[in-house]
Amino acid sequence: MPRFILGRLGQALLVIFVAYTVAFLLLYALPSDPISLLLGTDAGDVTEAQRAELAAQYGFDQPLIVQYWHHLTSLLTGDLGFSVQQSRDVVAILLSAIGPTLQLAAFAFVLALVFGLGLGLWAAGTRTSWLSQILLGLPSLGVSIPAFWFGLVLIQLFSFRWQIFPAFNAEGLAGLILPAATLALPTGAMVAQVFARSLINVQRQPFATTARSKGAGHRYVLLRHVSRNALLPVLTITGLVVGQLFSGTVVTETVFSRPGLGRVIASAVTSQDIPVVLGAVLIGALLYTLTNLVVDLIYPLIDPRLRASIGARSTARRRKSASPAGASGAAVAASPDTVSLQPGEVSSDAETDFAVKATHA
Repeated sequence: MPRFILGRLGQALLVIFVAYTVAFLLLYALPSDPISLLLGTDAGDVTEAQRAELAAQYGFDQPLIVQYWHHLTSLLTGDLGFSVQQSRDVVAILLSAIGPTLQLAAFAFVLALVFGLGLGLWAAGTRTSWLSQILLGLPSLGVSIPAFWFGLVLIQLFSFRWQIFPAFNAEGLAGLILPAATLALPTGAMVAQVFARSLINVQRQPFATTARSKGAGHRYVLLRHVSRNALLPVLTITGLVVGQLFSGTVVTETVFSRPGLGRVIASAVTSQDIPVVLGAVLIGALLYTLTNLVVDLIYPLIDPRLRASIGARSTARRRKSASPAGASGAAVAASPDTVSLQPGEVSSDAETDFAVKATHA
């Protein structure tokens, strides 16, 4: 288990490093110039010496590799630099904006789970064929529609026509419902798609068939036995859900004129405020990797098959290190194709197939 945890930590750090590096390179590949965007309409009145002084102040006069190394080493000390547009510490800017965004994303996450799990359960549980086909098609439709379109429709209906919820610059729960619903609808559709397919597959498993053959009702088997096992693939996409919610706040907060990290990111990208964008990318990568890390650590606790597989590999490694003469035998014993498994255990290949099928269900 410690090797499993260390491996996941290493993967998380690698993802953060790659995301930060790619964002840095893409920002510097843009044809515009942060100093020109900072000066705006006054750029024509600034001399080359003044422009060079501003570039030196923010380090833009250095070679690309030097700037990257400076950003990377400063990151390790918790220093994200200063905003080009606001002349403020980037950490202070992000901390002041992240609160409303986390509140919005958390509320949207709850709505997405309720909507997605409910729709998936209804779609897989109904016995009416035509209704089942319609319900199974709704998640695909929801995933294909962009979030801002949902937002504009919700504003038109619930704010302008029916005047139930405020549209812009609203505070409190009433001002949170429409933006959260805008984020939750496409995300919940993705959850419903995965959950419905998983429910259909699990209903075909022998244990579900056996329960029905013993006289248990369809609804009882679905709710009591099938749904619990079908939730595992939903758990595997939690990282994708969090990533989609976080990225969706950029458009949603702009549409609803809400303060938050999304609007800060949109403004920073438009003005090519590189330190702010890199800081926001770092926060997004941290949220995504931490969510996946927690899921990876929880998954073996709730799935005995994966827990047994990890235990079998750990035992094989200990035997191999304890008995050099039997190293080849231990290697054979640790092979996914030859290891002798007890009922309920799976090999590493089966574990991988299970995860892949769950993700693409």
